[in-house]
Amino acid sequence: MSLEPLLNKNYRKVITMQYFRKYILNRYVLILIGFGVWMYFFDDNSVRIHNELNKDIDKLESSIEFYKKEIASDKKIINDQKDPEKLERYARETYQMKKDNETIYIIEYDTIK
Repeated sequence: MSLEPLLNKNYRKVITMQYFRKYILNRYVLILIGFGVWMYFFDDNSVRIHNELNKDIDKLESSIEFYKKEIASDKKIINDQKDPEKLERYARETYQMKKDNETIYIIEYDTIK
């Protein structure tokens, strides 16, 4: 059995440790890593806060779309109420209004089985 592969493995470890000490423990790299951690977690303009703000923006944009649809449906209802027959139908269906000589029976269906 040869000792050459074992020596190569140990030699690689020594080179790796030298590389680590030389480049990773360099003061500029450490300062850069510290700056990155500070900017990511602790700064007022951190990445976490930006992600939260982007989520809030997405929620607000979806609510804008919802309200635009609601405004369009309300405009349709308002335009329909300009016609007296449609206004009467809307009042009867929504507010259960009736004429003086009428009786209204409201039938509610029980959905619980």
